[in-house]
Amino acid sequence: MNKSESKYFNTATKMDLALISLLKKKPFEYITVSEICETAGVNRSTFYLHYETIGDLLNETTRYLLDGFLSYFSTDTQSVAFNLKDCELNELVFICDKYLTPYFTYIKDHKEVFAVALSQNKILGFEDVYKRMFESIFNPILERFHYPADIRQYVMMYYLNGINAIIVEWLKNGCDKSTDELSRIITVCIYGKEHTNG
Repeated sequence: MNKSESKYFNTATKMDLALISLLKKKPFEYITVSEICETAGVNRSTFYLHYETIGDLLNETTRYLLDGFLSYFSTDTQSVAFNLKDCELNELVFICDKYLTPYFTYIKDHKEVFAVALSQNKILGFEDVYKRMFESIFNPILERFHYPADIRQYVMMYYLNGINAIIVEWLKNGCDKSTDELSRIITVCIYGKEHTNG
């Protein structure tokens, strides 16, 4: 990456972070270009050099959040999604330290960002991201574990909402448990206490 590209990406990151910061304070529809520029420390012409609308920035911010999240996972854990039909069933069990530890570490390192993502998931487009993930990843996995098609959406909601509720409680308590302890708590909730002892 050359110097001008680096400057371009640094400015884009500043605007992503500015939007996240503003979303903590007010609904997206009330955020203005002027507020974004002031928060990011850039002028309006710089904003319009990067984006046509605030909606364009919103799309980029969603990508920025997803890329940041995925960067916490090793390449081999990310590649499982491309081999769902052929890999061993035990590779498709995501309730384990291999997947939970990077997830919790990201959240612990980015508490405020995660809180915004959770509260603004519809605006940030994460509902659409979930739908795509359900169709391309979760649904095929549940199929391999022989869950009937008509209950798979319910099963995923049970897992995701349960895990999110534990994370919200963890954040409320100032991340008082280590990521390993949190992983064990979720494992006990899903599999029962015996699973952690065996």
